[in-house]
Amino acid sequence: MFWKKKPNSGDSPSNPREYKPEHKTHQTTKHQTKHKTEDQSVQPNEQPLDDREMPRPEDVHDISDGLDVDQLVARIGELEMAVDNERNKGLRLMADFQNYQNRSFKNEIAAKQQGIATVVQNLVPVMDHFDMALKQTATTSAGEQVLEGVKVIREELLKVLQQHGVRLINPAINDEFMPGKHEALMLRAAEGVEPGNIVEVFQPGYALMMPNADDRVLRAAKVVVAPS
Repeated sequence: MFWKKKPNSGDSPSNPREYKPEHKTHQTTKHQTKHKTEDQSVQPNEQPLDDREMPRPEDVHDISDGLDVDQLVARIGELEMAVDNERNKGLRLMADFQNYQNRSFKNEIAAKQQGIATVVQNLVPVMDHFDMALKQTATTSAGEQVLEGVKVIREELLKVLQQHGVRLINPAINDEFMPGKHEALMLRAAEGVEPGNIVEVFQPGYALMMPNADDRVLRAAKVVVAPS
């Protein structure tokens, strides 16, 4: 019986294909790992994320793919209904504004008519006094009675005007002439009247008293003024 000799650590095996040195295997694995790491870290054709090209239109699927046509039709109907509602709101607002203008115009006319009616109603008693004075003049020769009747009529009419905010512009002799309230008809010197002051009043004026404002002159008093 023959015993096989065990190979020493320095001897080579009889079959070279089965012999795999450990240090060779370690070097090859390290080289492969290094080469693999370089392949992973260095890719010349790869670009940063921000520098990549956007997808081309032909690569993007049609947005209508996968959408329900019935849903689209229903949505369009809802939008059309919303537009119609807004249009109707605008028309209603325009109609309301037109009605407001018409009401304002009618109210303005009614207020003017009411004002005229009130003034006329207050002037009716004055007309009655005129009628009475005329009758007395026709049947009586006494001028004093007619004069007294005319005075009563004047006082009655003045009261009516004052009730409606009208005041009399009736300056006294030697009062200062005021262009806004007085109208100078002529110049005339008078004894005791200072230059530029009123000498005589031909016709009184009237002004309407305005709240929180200057009086509105309806008619200026017609006067004679002393020359400067």
